[in-house]
Amino acid sequence: MRILGIDPGLATIGIGVVETENYVDFLAIEWLTIVTEAKKDLAERLVEIRKDLHEYVVQAKPDLCVVEKLFFTSNVKTGIDVSHARGVIMETIGSMGIPLIEVTPSELKSGITGDGKADKKQIQEMLLHILKLEETPKPDDAADALALAIFGGLHPPE
Repeated sequence: MRILGIDPGLATIGIGVVETENYVDFLAIEWLTIVTEAKKDLAERLVEIRKDLHEYVVQAKPDLCVVEKLFFTSNVKTGIDVSHARGVIMETIGSMGIPLIEVTPSELKSGITGDGKADKKQIQEMLLHILKLEETPKPDDAADALALAIFGGLHPPE
């Protein structure tokens, strides 16, 4: 099974792809980010996200997609902008017929480390262990997306 994890954002979207055959052993296939320019208006950035994500998904051919749910932020404008991007991401995946699950940050932390309050360092240590990597994937958005993809393999939809 090939699983695509997506860490939503407006400026930077984290992308991570893993494969598993037995839901225990995972192989990191790829991690990257989709970046939009802050100087462009919101509509242009959303169109760019959809286009770039669609092109990537066609090439990656995932069987499942895992997207992080938003948590409330003190910066309302940022939260709204990320919500717009997340909507475009979900519409893109949904229109391609790929099963999608949504995960809250605490569900992700608990599902990867066993602790819903785990910090970024604990998650990164588990990434290294599960994926048998020597270095933590960078940037953080892509590492978070890999964690989401692993979550999808550890907790597949029924």
